[in-house]
Amino acid sequence: MVTSLPMDPIAEARRQWLAHGWDEAADGMAAVTSIMRAQQLMLARVQSTLKPFGLSFARFEMLALLGFTRGGALPMASASVRLQVHPTSVTNTVDRLERDGLVRREPHPTDGRATLVVITDAGRALSAETSARLNSEVFSQPGLSSDDVTGLVRILARLRRDAGDFSDPTPTPAPLSD
Repeated sequence: MVTSLPMDPIAEARRQWLAHGWDEAADGMAAVTSIMRAQQLMLARVQSTLKPFGLSFARFEMLALLGFTRGGALPMASASVRLQVHPTSVTNTVDRLERDGLVRREPHPTDGRATLVVITDAGRALSAETSARLNSEVFSQPGLSSDDVTGLVRILARLRRDAGDFSDPTPTPAPLSD
C-alpha cells in the first residue's frame, strides 16, 4: 500500500530545479521522474496480483509470449528480442519456469545451434489464469480515464520509437497512426 505524502515530491523537486536556475531541465526532470515513479506504482500492482501465483512479471511475460505463438514454442533468441531483454535474462527466466514445470527446452528441429522454449499444459493454464487476473485487477483499471490511457500510450509510443526502440511498420498501427 502506498502512503500518501502531504505534498508532491516531484513538484517540489521541479520547484528546486527552477530555484537553482535549471529552468531548461526542470520540466524534463519532472517528466522523467514522474514516469519512473508511475512505473514503480504500476509494477507494485502487477507484482501484488502475480504473487499468489508465484510468478514475477518477467515469467508471466514469457508464458504469455509463448501462449501467443502458434505452436507454443519460440527460439530463446527470438524470445529475447520480443521481450526486449538480454539473453541472460531469458535464460534465467526459462530456468525458473522449467524448474516449475511450466516450460521445457527442446532442440530446434532445423537449427542445431538454437534451443526452443516450449510452454507446457501447466504453463498454458497458469498463463490463462494470471492473464485473466491481471486483466481484471490491473489492465482494465489502470487508474486513468480511457482518454488518458489512449493519450499516454500514444505519447509513450512516440517516445519509444524516437529513442530507437522500434521502427514504424507500413501501414503504421495505432497508437502511432493518429
